[in-house]
Amino acid sequence: MQLTPEHEEIGRSLVRFIEAEINPHVRDWAASPPFPAHEVFRKMGELGFLGIDKPEACGGLGLDFSYAAAFLAALGHVDCIGVTTAIMVQTQMATPALARFGSPELQQRFLAPAIAGEQVAAIAVSEPGAGSDVAAITTTAKKDGDDYLINGCKLWITNGSQADWLCLLANTGDGPAHRNKSLICVPTDLPGFSVGRVLQKIGMHASDTTELYFENVRVPQRYRIGDEGFGFAYQMTQFQEERLAVALSALRQLEASIEETIEYTSQRKLFGRTVLDQQVVHFRLAELKTELEALRALVWKTVEQHVAGADMTELASMCKLKATRLMRETYDSCLQYWGGMGFVEETSVARRFRDSRLGSIGGGADEVMLSIIARHMGTLPGRSG
Repeated sequence: MQLTPEHEEIGRSLVRFIEAEINPHVRDWAASPPFPAHEVFRKMGELGFLGIDKPEACGGLGLDFSYAAAFLAALGHVDCIGVTTAIMVQTQMATPALARFGSPELQQRFLAPAIAGEQVAAIAVSEPGAGSDVAAITTTAKKDGDDYLINGCKLWITNGSQADWLCLLANTGDGPAHRNKSLICVPTDLPGFSVGRVLQKIGMHASDTTELYFENVRVPQRYRIGDEGFGFAYQMTQFQEERLAVALSALRQLEASIEETIEYTSQRKLFGRTVLDQQVVHFRLAELKTELEALRALVWKTVEQHVAGADMTELASMCKLKATRLMRETYDSCLQYWGGMGFVEETSVARRFRDSRLGSIGGGADEVMLSIIARHMGTLPGRSG
C-alpha cells in the first residue's frame, strides 16, 4: 500500500508524542501500575489521535482506516506493549462497533468523550468460562421496562479498573447462541457494578487487567449498539480491526528488537570475536528480518482490502497469527543473543519477551485463528469468524 505524506505525518507526530510523553515513563508505570490512562488519553485526544477513523460529528477526523493504520504502526514505537494495548482498546477494540452501528445519541454520549480522551473505554466480552469461545458467554441483560438489568461477570478486561464505560457483550434473548447477544454501552458509575481483582500477570504490568461484576445493573435499552441480537456479529467485526491492530503495532516492535540486537551483539565479545560475527547469530537475524518483511507485506495488503470494503476476516486472522508467533520467536532469539543482559528488566528485549506472550492468547487464540483460516480455505466445515 502506498502511503501519502499525510499518512507519514500522522506517524511522525505520534512518534514525537510517544518519545515526549510515554517512553520516558514506561518503566515507572510498569513498576507502579497501572499507567495513568486518563492523563495520557486526554493528551492524545487533544492532538486528535483517538478518533482518526471516527465520525467528524463526534470529534473524529473522519479519515479512512489507512490513516488509523499509520497511527497503529507508529504506536509500535511505545516501549511497553501493555500501554500499546490499552491505547488500542480505546481506538480499535471498544469503539469500532459504536462508530459504525451506534445511534447518533449513543455516539455523542460515549464515543465523543472517548475520542476527546475525556473518558476511558474498555471492551467487556471475555468471562471465566468464555474466552475465545465468545458464543459461550453467560452474562445476561434482561428487559425491565425501558431498561436492561445486567447480571454476570467479565474477566481479563484491559483498562477495567480505570474505564468510565464498557462496550459489553451480553445475552439479551434465549435464541441461538450467535443471535441472542447484544453490545451495550455500560457506564461504570452505576449501582450494582463493581471491579473485582486487578489481576497480577506475568507481563503487561503497566496496564490494568481486571474482573468485573454486574448485579442488577440497570441500563437504558437505548444504550444498546445497533439492533438487538446482532451483538455477536458486531463483535466479530470489531475483532477483525483488533487483530489487524495487533499486527500493525508489532511491526515496529519487531524491527526495533532486531536493530537493538544487532547493535548490542556487534559490541559484545565472545571468544575473541563479537557475538554478531558468529554465523549462527547473523544468519538467524537475517531469517527474522526476512520473516518481518513478509509479515509487513501481508499486513499492508490486509489494510488495503479493509479500506476497499472487502471482507478481510481470513487475512486479519493470518496477520494476528503470524505477528504474535513471530513476536514470540523473535524476542526469544534476540534475548538469547543478549545473554544475561537479556534477562534483566532494564532491557527492552526482556520486556517485549515477557509482554508479548499474551498476543497468542488474547483477542482470539492462535488455535482460533487457525480454525478461521481453515474454514475460509474450505478444509474445515462450519461457520467462519
